[in-house]
Amino acid sequence: MEELLTIKNIIIYILLINIIAFLAMWIDKKRAENGEWRISENGLFTLVLLGGGIGGIAGMYVFRHKTKKLKFTIGFPTILILEIVLIIYYFIKW
Repeated sequence: MEELLTIKNIIIYILLINIIAFLAMWIDKKRAENGEWRISENGLFTLVLLGGGIGGIAGMYVFRHKTKKLKFTIGFPTILILEIVLIIYYFIKW
């Protein structure tokens, strides 16, 4: 298990989950414009909770998607900040 949790693998994971969150915001925006099936709000929040906060926030503002919903404009940054604080706490205690 320790070989799986290398710094390289963690960085790759963080990059990928942020790219996925960014693309999910773009896909959801396009589907909204076309009146098609949408990605659920819970799905978008799940991506952010899994570490895609930077991608989710970037996608929200680049595509001007969900920017009028406080749930997103406050929720995404709050999750990102909490995750950063938890990571810092973990490394200080480690």
